Amino acid sequence: MDDITYEDTRFALHAAAELLIAGPQYRRFGSIRMRIVLGGFAGMKWPVSVTGTDLVWPQGRIRLDGSYSDLAKAAGFEADAPPAGLYSDGTRMDPDEPFTLDAAAATRVHDWFAVGDTALRRFGNEQPVLWPEHFDLSVAVDEVNYGVSPGDWDHPAPYAYVGPWTRRQGEFWNAPFGAMRPRSEVATVEGLLEFFREGKARAAQDN
Repeated sequence: MDDITYEDTRFALHAAAELLIAGPQYRRFGSIRMRIVLGGFAGMKWPVSVTGTDLVWPQGRIRLDGSYSDLAKAAGFEADAPPAGLYSDGTRMDPDEPFTLDAAAATRVHDWFAVGDTALRRFGNEQPVLWPEHFDLSVAVDEVNYGVSPGDWDHPAPYAYVGPWTRRQGEFWNAPFGAMRPRSEVATVEGLLEFFREGKARAAQDN
């Protein structure tokens, strides 16, 4: 697929996470945390998921198409992002704006999150959290964030990262937030685990 198709789909899924899961969940339960499920992602407490290219809720399922407002209405709730002040970035997508989503690109995003979820569970021994601000999946261990992202404004392609809460110095730390590796270099669970373990050792050594 071409880069634009992938980026449009990644953005559409990011907006779905904000407007259809994190925002409604926050209004009901006071939490923006999401989790990875088979073939997609869902709220920690909100019983709604994005599975493949569908919006799924306890009473139904509908293809992600049209606008987020219309999709939410069909599922019986209101589309809305988490309130201003919780975080500074996000998609800033208008719930009434139409969007485009490609099935193959969506599968690429979901597959990367699935690989990341498995690796992070084995590494951190806890459930990773999918965050709506940057649409990244992570765990925190000893004041260091470990995670995977399907891409963002600065790095459009999927990548993994190690982000110490306090900046470290050294050749391993190749990004402003810490260290990152493109998916092509850490494409498997074992590849991610090796990167995270090296990051943990480097974070302790370069502290």
